[in-house]
Amino acid sequence: MQDAARGTIRRGMVVVAHPDDAEFGCGGTVAAWADEGLEIVYVVATDGSKGSADLEMSSENLIRVRQQEQRDAADVLGVKEVVFLGYPDGYLEHTLDLRKDIARAIRQYRPDRLITMTPYRSFAINAYVNHPDHLAVGDAALAAVYPTARDRLTFPDLAASGLEPHKVLEVYVMGTDQPDCWVNIEATIDRKIASLHKHPSQIADMAGMEERVRARAADVAQGHDMRYAECFKVFYLT
Repeated sequence: MQDAARGTIRRGMVVVAHPDDAEFGCGGTVAAWADEGLEIVYVVATDGSKGSADLEMSSENLIRVRQQEQRDAADVLGVKEVVFLGYPDGYLEHTLDLRKDIARAIRQYRPDRLITMTPYRSFAINAYVNHPDHLAVGDAALAAVYPTARDRLTFPDLAASGLEPHKVLEVYVMGTDQPDCWVNIEATIDRKIASLHKHPSQIADMAGMEERVRARAADVAQGHDMRYAECFKVFYLT
C-alpha cells in the first residue's frame, strides 16, 4: 500500500486485550488492508480465560478454545500470524512488563501501521462499559509505540538480543468517541461477520450478532458517503 506522504505501508499490527476484540473492533478494516497487500499480525495480551458462563468450562480449557477460535477468525480476515502474550484475563494492568512485551512484538514484526484500543473510558458512548483490560492494553500499546519500541536505551536488552528499535508510522485507535478516520468496509463486512462466527464460545446469538454488527457499521458510516464503516482516531508519527 502506497501512502504518497509517508511512503510504502507494508506491515500492520493489531494489539488487543482478548480473543475476539479485533474482530468486533476492526475486522472489516483488517480484511480490507489484507486485501490491499498488508502483512498483518495480531498481538493478543490476555489468555481469554474468564469469558464463559458455562459451569462445565475450566479456565484451562477456555484458553485452548479461545486461542483456536482466534486463529480461525484471523484466517478468515487474512491475518498472517497471531501472538498470544498470555496475561491473565480480567487482571490486565499497564505494567512495564506488558509495555515491554508489546514493544518486543513491535520490534520483531516491525509494523508500519498499528491498531489498538482506546485507553480512555468514554461516557459519550452508551452501547457498552469499556472493559478494564481494553483500557490497559490501549495505554500500554501506545506507550510501547512511543517511546519504547523507538528508543534503543529503553529496555536495552531487547536491542542486545537482536531486536533493533523500530518506529511505527501510523497508529489507529478504535473505540474512541473522537474519531477522525472512517474506513469503508462495505466490501468486507461479510468477512467481519464470518470471522465473528469463529467465536462461538463468546457469541450465543449469532443472528443477533450479525444484526448488531451491521447496524453499528451503518450508524458509523452515516454522513461519510459509505454504507458500512469502522472509525478510528489516527496519529501520524514523525
